[in-house]
Amino acid sequence: MELSGADCQRIAWTIAARHNDRMTPEIADDAAAGDPAYTFKPSLVGAMCRFVLRPDALEWQIGRRSGRIRYDRIEAVQLSYRPVTMQSHRFLTEIWSAGNPKIQIASVSWRSIVEQQRHDAPYADFIAELHRRIAAAGSRARFRTGLPAVTYWIGVVVFAAVIVATGALALRMAGFGQWSAAATVAIFFLVFAYQLGTYFYRNRPGLYRPEAIPPGILPSR
Repeated sequence: MELSGADCQRIAWTIAARHNDRMTPEIADDAAAGDPAYTFKPSLVGAMCRFVLRPDALEWQIGRRSGRIRYDRIEAVQLSYRPVTMQSHRFLTEIWSAGNPKIQIASVSWRSIVEQQRHDAPYADFIAELHRRIAAAGSRARFRTGLPAVTYWIGVVVFAAVIVATGALALRMAGFGQWSAAATVAIFFLVFAYQLGTYFYRNRPGLYRPEAIPPGILPSR
């Protein structure tokens, strides 16, 4: 059976929609327009996420959903350090505005079941430029870092308790001459302390100005 040109086009768009990896024409022409853009894949089987900084608004597309947020309508921005199992160096930007879902922009993309690709410099540059445009638009947005205060301090208390208990266990084992077991616990103690310590250090709750993003909450360029 011979297909017409229109039929071929409909089939092509259907396949693209099923895979959620195509951009709308308005989003796709950002390279020609010269507007800053950032793309990442939030999960192995999920849709691509693409964001473009237009002169007056942030345009977003997540799979088949898309929209635009005027810079002066942005209500809150939160930057945090969010490592995951397969990627310990991952940062996240969350954006709230009226009439739009919460927007999340991550600094890594999934490439395979065991591998994620870091976008440190593109992510840091894009987020810094987003802040500059929000400030220039006169937005009254609230800029926050890290975790909510209650969640953060509960986590710090639990973390400190686990560190003390683990250290005491290692010392007790050493006191009974169980050196290999004590060494194993000590290694676990050091790795755990470093990873969780970094997490809480980077995720201290606070407020900041858009022209003065705190160090440590964005990856190094």
